[in-house]
Amino acid sequence: MPRAPAVDPSQLSLFGEATETVAQPTRAAAAAPPVMAPPQPIAEMLAPATFRHPRASHEAKLNGHTVAYEFRRARCKSIGFVVGADGLVVSAPRWVGRGEVDAALQEKARWILAKLQEQDERARRLTSAKVDWRDGTTIPFLGETVIVVLDTRSTGAVLHSAEDTLPGLPRLTLHVGLPQSAAPEQIRDAVQSWLQRQARRIFDERCRHFAAQLGVRMTRLSLSSATTRWGSAGADGAIRLHWRLVHFAMPTIDYVVAHELAHLREMNHSAAFWDVVRSVLPDYERARGTLRDDMLPVFD
Repeated sequence: MPRAPAVDPSQLSLFGEATETVAQPTRAAAAAPPVMAPPQPIAEMLAPATFRHPRASHEAKLNGHTVAYEFRRARCKSIGFVVGADGLVVSAPRWVGRGEVDAALQEKARWILAKLQEQDERARRLTSAKVDWRDGTTIPFLGETVIVVLDTRSTGAVLHSAEDTLPGLPRLTLHVGLPQSAAPEQIRDAVQSWLQRQARRIFDERCRHFAAQLGVRMTRLSLSSATTRWGSAGADGAIRLHWRLVHFAMPTIDYVVAHELAHLREMNHSAAFWDVVRSVLPDYERARGTLRDDMLPVFD
């Protein structure tokens, strides 16, 4: 089994960048053979491709694929891999030779290629998710479709609900106090400002609800715009939640809220932690799967 990455117990997050480490021997110890990760079919099914980090300084051939990566010397005890939106970053202690780094890359080839492919797919989905900010465009809100209507009679942004719409048509409209000539950036800013206000209101209410059930104290709630994580919890009781969670239906929001608050009792992802989550959300797996299937949306 691959070695789990070290976790900072003071700050845990939901769905951050993919990280892996390779244990390294001490200077005086003989190098032990690395433990191979289990096969990951996705990496083997990829057609030969090139993955290039914008700050790439080194290149490797991994299972027929070219991976150009950023290499860093760091104060660490092992070789580490991080696959983010830009690509692969490899960190290694100063005393580890290039041969050992190359061997570690080959050892983790399947894992690295799988994560790089996931990032490529995510980038394509984010591109297709971008909104054409104009009168009549649609956005998701609490799992429903909302039509944006430019309406100078409105002050700010006001949500309207119609119960007599035809089947299959959205029942919600967001009337934004802008003229038809408004620039896309004006419409985007007005709608996102409204969404963020709704997010803070809804998240605050759900955090208070689950904090009482779990017997924990949230010291601060803040909204996040991170590109790779839905939420995080600090040992000091601070909770950060991605404002775009407000696009999802309430069961998904409740899962992320309960997940982060559960960290105030268990600062890990152990079986005990999941028991805490399950104590308030017995079917949390369903909402968790929704988040893993739907990448972070970008509505810019």
